[in-house]
Amino acid sequence: MKMGNWYKGVALGAILAMAGQYTTAQAPEKAPATNAGLKLPAGFTANSLITGIGRARHIAVTPQGTIYVKLDRPVGGKGVIVLQESNNTATVKMGFGNYRGTGVYVKNGYLYASSNEEVYRYKLNSNNEIIDTAKKEVIVTGLINRGQHESKSVVLDNNGNLYVNIGAYSNSCQVQDRQKGSMGREGCPILDSAGGIWMFKADKLNQTYGDGVRYATGLRNVVGLDWNQQNNQLFVMQHGRDQLHDLFPDLYTVEQSTNLPAECLYALKKGDNAGWPYIYYDDAQHKKIQAPEYGGDGKKEGSSSFIDPVAAYPAHMAPNGLLFYTGNQFPERYKNGAFIAFHGSWNRSPEPQAGFFVVFQPFKDGKPFGPWEVFADNFSGSPEKTASGRADHRPCGLAQGADGSLYVSDDVKGSIYKISYKK
Repeated sequence: MKMGNWYKGVALGAILAMAGQYTTAQAPEKAPATNAGLKLPAGFTANSLITGIGRARHIAVTPQGTIYVKLDRPVGGKGVIVLQESNNTATVKMGFGNYRGTGVYVKNGYLYASSNEEVYRYKLNSNNEIIDTAKKEVIVTGLINRGQHESKSVVLDNNGNLYVNIGAYSNSCQVQDRQKGSMGREGCPILDSAGGIWMFKADKLNQTYGDGVRYATGLRNVVGLDWNQQNNQLFVMQHGRDQLHDLFPDLYTVEQSTNLPAECLYALKKGDNAGWPYIYYDDAQHKKIQAPEYGGDGKKEGSSSFIDPVAAYPAHMAPNGLLFYTGNQFPERYKNGAFIAFHGSWNRSPEPQAGFFVVFQPFKDGKPFGPWEVFADNFSGSPEKTASGRADHRPCGLAQGADGSLYVSDDVKGSIYKISYKK
């Protein structure tokens, strides 16, 4: 059975094995003492470069070994932490930016960093060091923050454009959010300013919604996104909606609510509509299903005008990081494929929670090719901690080093991992 076929009546033991949560027969008695506690494919090693720096969200790594870490919440008034790596450890050089947020990105001589309402940039010198942390330029301001799906992830293309996720401040655009039986708001006005990807100029100051372009809509919340250099296109991972059974118990069983909807990978073009809140994607049926808030019954198909995902993954696992691997250190099969950091679920009860790992999605000719596979596991600490959702670490951000190593951030204990490969 392919790993993507999560929902097709598999037994609990098979589910645990497929999710990287090992059955008793498969599991070692203890987590590995090496590789910073992670379980990796043969030939790969991992080091924990540093821990305890705060709730580390997205990260950027320069060719000089500087690691920029965006913290969800500032520590000591510092929301961006600057690390210097040497000999498989990292030390804190400095911090700046007294604002919350998630996004950070290095491109064309600037560091871009986002709060939950704005995107800033800082000029870098030839060594990719910030020249003056006090001189931040406001690139975008006034973005929606209603305290739900408020994080702003950012990425740049090769033509001077900045893409920003603006998450929907709602589960499914109900008249009364997350209330049993409440129907969807007609026309979902949330989509006017949220629930999609907005495109701005990367070098124009003080832009607002009026200066930007609603590049793609119908996306409930995107935290992981990346620009695919192979086909010059934006790819995003959507967080799917919650609580189908809780909100519509006459239409959905607890089991269906646990396993629906899929977390989806989308390849976006300007003007695309992924369909939230009107549809969700059911990977067992391989169909877009009309949402119950808008007249669906769990079987009725949604409009064909909405785009299909290019790949789908188990429900509720919270994909927070996406990275296309372009390095040469890893084996050839990883080249141009996608790594996805699944932060882990909270709402799969009474079934075990799932996620808390980094998966690899093979690509061929710019498209997903074959089933996804668990790449780095055991961030949680044990299968029991995964099942209960009491994870020691939760992977969040991904970055690629100049030597082709993979960096992973953890926003529970503030750890930064470096994963490398040797033949």
